[in-house]
This record gives sequence, C-alpha cells and structure tokens, in this order.
Amino acid sequence: MIDYDGEARDYDASRGGEPRARAAADALERLLPQGRCSVLDIACGTGIVTRRLLRPGRTVLGADRSPAMLALADRRVPGGVVRADATRLPFASASVDVVVIVWLLHLLEESVPVLTEAARVLRPGGTLITTVDKDEAYFVPDSDVARATAEPRLRYAPQVPDHSSRVTGWAAGEGLTVAGETVFRGTGQGRSPRTWQEVIRAGRIPWAPAGEAAGVCERLAALPDQDTARPDPLYRLIAFRRHGPGTKVDSAHTHTM
Repeated sequence: MIDYDGEARDYDASRGGEPRARAAADALERLLPQGRCSVLDIACGTGIVTRRLLRPGRTVLGADRSPAMLALADRRVPGGVVRADATRLPFASASVDVVVIVWLLHLLEESVPVLTEAARVLRPGGTLITTVDKDEAYFVPDSDVARATAEPRLRYAPQVPDHSSRVTGWAAGEGLTVAGETVFRGTGQGRSPRTWQEVIRAGRIPWAPAGEAAGVCERLAALPDQDTARPDPLYRLIAFRRHGPGTKVDSAHTHTM
C-alpha cells in the first residue's frame, strides 16, 4: 500500500491536480441525487474532490485513515472530515443518503469489506457511487500499448478487486441495482511506452509481477514513439441504488461522457 502520509504534500500534483479533480467531481455530479442529501466521501484523501461536491442543502463529509491527507482535506472542507478506516466507519447504520468511493477499491486486496461497510451506512433509497476497472482505464482498445500488455492484464483480470463484474455481482447480492454510470478523463495522466516500463520495473503494476516484467517491458520497448504519451485514462463510475421503503433521494440516471 502507498505511504499516503509520506506522499500527502505532493499527492495532488502527482495525480493530475485540479483538472483531474474537476473532471472527477463533474462526473460524480452527474450521478448524485439533486436536492437535500448527505454525502460521505470514503478515502477522501486531500479533499480535492470532496470540496467540489459541496452544494446548498447537501451535507458532505470526508473520511480517510491518513492523518497527513486529512490535514490537507480539513483546509478544503473545514470541520467536514473524520479519520476512519473504510471497513469500520464511525457512522450509524442507514444514516447516509450517498456514499462515494473514488480510486480506492483497486488498491485493496479485497473490496468486499469496504463495499459492505458502505452499504451498511447507506439509507434505503440511497446511492453508492464508485470507480471500477481503474487500471484498465489506461488501455484504449486496440492501441499499441494495450496490445503489448494484453496477455498479463487479461490473465490478472479475475483478481482485480474493483473489476466491474465483481462489484456489480456484490451489489446484486446486497439488494443494490445499477442506477447509472458515467466516465471521465484523467487529464494529463496518459503514459508513454517508456513511462510504462519505468513503473513496471519499479514493481508498481500488479499484473506485471517480477517473473513477467522483463517480457512486458521488452514488448513495450519495441513500440514506436517511446516518449509520446498515449491517450489519457478514461475512468468509469457506476452508481448503485439501495431500494426499500422510505426512499429519500431522487433516482440517478445513466450518463456517458
């Protein structure tokens, strides 16, 4: 797991900064219910997205377990953040209208404990919004980088904790149904073949473990335009609705970019 306390100061700049945060918040807004509601942003990090969700009549609270990240988030959402483990949230069951989970599930060994805890605090009629298939966002179908990395990525896919089919299957078992989805671009996050080789050799890519890294890097090194960044990643968000009596929020609708 990344040392988020150590990376807090430079985290936003290294992850697309304000442009990517704006794109993420705009995408979330397309799925968030209108009108009065409470929103819990799990793993809010520095709060760079959380603060953009603030609206009149909407209560927004961020939760994260990194003290250094929360110190930055508290400046952006004063009094609106709490230190908490995503698997043990300090909130009553059925107490929140909307739960947002952005760029967290892909980092976990197992996503179900976090999703289950999110579902616990969600009210009947509430909405859970999460990113899925995060690592696949970088690979435009039939692009040269996608082809060069396809074999290990596809073999690893069943293990991906934020795989859309896995998350959707979990949701169905919890009585949540898909209420909408949308996508947004990770501005300035596209990687060149050479950059891909660097992150793979650094051991930061789970689908390219040590035993396969050399072969993947060899294929990437054979691609043209080694220092030309490929298209920015296209991140995917899915909204799930918890059905039940006492529905409080309006329905989310399916959106695309």
